[in-house]
Amino acid sequence: MTLDIDNYREMVVNFTVLYGMRLIVALVILIVGAWVIKRLNKVISNLMLRKAVDESLRPFLNSIFNVMLWVLLLVMVVSQLGVEMTSFIAVIGSAGLAIGLALQGSLSNFAGGVLILTIKPFRVGDYIEAQGQGGTVHIINIFNTVLKTADNKTIYLPNGPLASTVVVNYSVEPTRRVELLFNVSVHNDIGKVRQLIQELIQQDERVLQEPAPAIVVTNFAEHTITISTRIWCNRADYWGLFWDMNERAKDTFEQHNIALPVPKREVQSNVGGAKSTAMPV
Repeated sequence: MTLDIDNYREMVVNFTVLYGMRLIVALVILIVGAWVIKRLNKVISNLMLRKAVDESLRPFLNSIFNVMLWVLLLVMVVSQLGVEMTSFIAVIGSAGLAIGLALQGSLSNFAGGVLILTIKPFRVGDYIEAQGQGGTVHIINIFNTVLKTADNKTIYLPNGPLASTVVVNYSVEPTRRVELLFNVSVHNDIGKVRQLIQELIQQDERVLQEPAPAIVVTNFAEHTITISTRIWCNRADYWGLFWDMNERAKDTFEQHNIALPVPKREVQSNVGGAKSTAMPV
């Protein structure tokens, strides 16, 4: 009986020494490996910054490198614990298949992220419209793209649908066309109105001469003439020019007595429910 107890004690001690040492070494590998991964991530980030890697790609590449390094560290730790790598890889493969089936939507977003970063329909800093939303691209992550709106809202667009939908990018071309619609009364002299608009265009240095500005009549109704003014400017000047031209046009039309269209009014008579139309002279 005493011999059996001694044998069991010796087995426990040997087991504790053997696997205890393996566990300690595995923990050391895990701690040191985590520190090394952190340092490597900083080195990789600085290297991409020095090499001028596209800003849209940096978060994505950082994430990929980080995942790969952690998988490698996990394999080293498990191997140190004495787990057979063939069995471990088989378990990882089965788990990966199950997770893949359960996360089909997320995998679609991942594939969309890869496609966006490869084709580059937009970059960080571009203003885009997609899926009924508009904003400046803030971050392109693996699974989603983050937009910042003009009123400081944050919008998260999943990359899967985003990669397969229509995207309008306002930041690709260096110039944009500003189209202004001026509605005036038919009683005005069209030549005079065109001349006033032409003077407004010539007074603003933001208007580009190529392509040449165009002032055309796009609609002629019973009481209204619509004059469309199409001018080109640098992309950064678009909204400022659009707002200023509208405001200055209003002031100019008032100064030169350019009449605006007067809406038709219907007057309901109290006698017999008859209707009559009154037009101011």
